[in-house]
Amino acid sequence: MSDPDADNAPSQNDTEQPHAGRPAGARQEPPASKGRRGGRAGQRQSKAWRVEDFAVPEKEGFTRFHDLDLPEPLMQAIADLGFEYCSPIQAEVLPHTLDGYDAVGKAQTGTGKTAAFLLAAMNELLQNPFEEERFLAEPRVVVLAPTRELVMQIAKDAVDLAKYTDLQVHTLVGGMDYGKQLQRMQSRVCDIVAATPGRLIDFISRGDISLGYVEVLVLDEADRMLDMGFLPQVRRVVRATPHREQRQTMLFSATFNYDVNVMIESWMVDPVRVEIEPESIAADSVDQRIYMVSSREKFKVLKNILASEEAGSVIIFANRRDQTRRLFERLQKAGVNCGMLSGEIAQHKRTRTLEQFKNGQIKVLVATDVAGRGIHIDDITHVVNYNLPEDPEDYVHRIGRTGRAGSKGISISLACEDDAFMLPDIEELLGQKLVCEQPPDVIEE
Repeated sequence: MSDPDADNAPSQNDTEQPHAGRPAGARQEPPASKGRRGGRAGQRQSKAWRVEDFAVPEKEGFTRFHDLDLPEPLMQAIADLGFEYCSPIQAEVLPHTLDGYDAVGKAQTGTGKTAAFLLAAMNELLQNPFEEERFLAEPRVVVLAPTRELVMQIAKDAVDLAKYTDLQVHTLVGGMDYGKQLQRMQSRVCDIVAATPGRLIDFISRGDISLGYVEVLVLDEADRMLDMGFLPQVRRVVRATPHREQRQTMLFSATFNYDVNVMIESWMVDPVRVEIEPESIAADSVDQRIYMVSSREKFKVLKNILASEEAGSVIIFANRRDQTRRLFERLQKAGVNCGMLSGEIAQHKRTRTLEQFKNGQIKVLVATDVAGRGIHIDDITHVVNYNLPEDPEDYVHRIGRTGRAGSKGISISLACEDDAFMLPDIEELLGQKLVCEQPPDVIEE
């Protein structure tokens, strides 16, 4: 009997056959333009602005964005965003990717990896503009990510960085109107597409998009895409793009199992590898607390946390959809103004809930791990693990929702007799001992 998962696993047969004569690590030019509609992307930074106006002093051990020789429109956007020094992964990967080399990054969310791959991609487009008109629905950059929320955040970051350019950013995600996405795709030139695998395959299958001119391909959170069963779709997307020698490929993943490594070997050429370990992410910016409680006490302790003066915007993680639903309903019954993010919620409701959380209408959000990975908000004060995650990597992803953009955050895990046995694996991954303590006085129901 054949293996039912065989078609969903990467294999060495996915390897693209090499073209002769390509220097190791260097990328060949993309296919020549063939006369295209819709104009060309270029630069349109404010004429009154100069890089010299954005003064950032040299600092030992840090890389300035000034040191990367980025186009002036990108530097102006970086100045507007208040970025001065590269994050560790940006400092490690950008010198290579700006020269067109493939790159593999081991990093969690919140490390600056999104800006790392967007800056490299936009630099490519601005430094090498098409000299002729372009057809619509022919992107030059494709970014694949596993969830709608993550795709929308990537697109938002791309729009912010492309503020002073003519680069057009499109999103293709499921759960939203196909016709509206198609209408936008057909109304203006498409430079960058951020997409979930399933919706991009829908567009490819209907002939509504062509990936034959893709110069930069980004696979973000590759491990999560595999976990969610997207490998067949990702494989189809990769095969629809030019040969790996004719495109730049960047892959980012929190973990590297066998399947992810096969993807790297099959679809990339001599990539530079950069690893940012979890302990370097959370140690300084997140105060990690482990409260030892009984399962009976958990909800009372949670209410005490939410009632504390230091609690601002709080995300509470549960392991499963049913646990998330029950906790959400219990908090509502207790009078807590909260929202819920999980896969069972319709996309338009998830989007509205996330916007309400961002603008402060909702102070508490209950989420599953998959839904929570799309949350990128800089002023979240607390993350609460109502259940310790079964996968230690998910612990790092969760606490990475707070302590972002240089701010401090607090992570509180409620460990009880049902899940405290998971702590040693989390500590091993972090490379540090987590101090367990008794919670503050519990309020009575």
